[in-house]
Amino acid sequence: MSDKLRAAVIGCGSFGQNHIRVIRQSATAELTATVDADPSRADFTDWRAVIGKIDAAVIATPTTTHAEIAAGLMEAGVDVLVEKPIAITVDEAEALTATAARCGRILQVGHLERFNPAVIALERILTVPLFFEIHRLSLFTPRCLDVDVVLDLMIHDVDIILAAVGKLPEEVRAAGVRILSQKVDIANVRLAFPGGCIANLTASRVSTEKVRKLRLFQPHQYISVDYTRQDGVAFTVDDSQQIGFQPLTAEKKEPLVTQWEAFEASVRTRQAPRAGGPEATRALRVCHDVLAKIAEHGAVVAQALAANSGRV
Repeated sequence: MSDKLRAAVIGCGSFGQNHIRVIRQSATAELTATVDADPSRADFTDWRAVIGKIDAAVIATPTTTHAEIAAGLMEAGVDVLVEKPIAITVDEAEALTATAARCGRILQVGHLERFNPAVIALERILTVPLFFEIHRLSLFTPRCLDVDVVLDLMIHDVDIILAAVGKLPEEVRAAGVRILSQKVDIANVRLAFPGGCIANLTASRVSTEKVRKLRLFQPHQYISVDYTRQDGVAFTVDDSQQIGFQPLTAEKKEPLVTQWEAFEASVRTRQAPRAGGPEATRALRVCHDVLAKIAEHGAVVAQALAANSGRV
């Protein structure tokens, strides 16, 4: 590898453009090539054209293409940062993780909130999570309509919860509906974990406002995090039942920049990434469990509406 990491961005849509900007700003990497199905906004239209020219690639294409492109590049000796979700199916995700191990490649997944300064600050004071309340609401946009709101937005928070709790949920309850697309646009989920931790999550991409907030309760402490503002506060009860207030120490920085720096560090040191294949597969598995419960709930609602068709 040369002094500068030779990188490509594959998929030059709205989010791909952000990756292009970050790599161009890097002092230790160079944007060697861009790839997109639209020839007017990239150097190549076929990702195979960059093989042999790069050390690493960011894959920001539609989710349905992640498995083919990421596997092909890793087998050709390229380290990859693939946007979330890692793949459409858990089988594809497991196969990608296995390919990375077999080929000795770095596989990092774009769970961007892992690199939010407020989340990093939260991790430093985590003890025993007991209860999460998380809201992730967005205005409607045609972006990412190839997947539902669970895989588009909620997966960020599922990933953070799984990392904090360190276990998979033993019970999943969920409901969701389609509003402006052919996929689920708003969902509410309850996850119950071994040991008693409960997580309530709401994600919507049809909201009138943008909200990104996490609330966590753990023994003697309540913590509130605002992803957007990159800040948070902790309220702690001491032995004398006095309540102390302390802001989370978080140095504000664009998470996409921190994510790229972490990926580049993994490429150079060959150390496992902060959000790699195993972690991304785990989050995807839980999200599919959520979607299965949403489908079950939808079937129950449909039956109830049919039984009461004369009343509605």
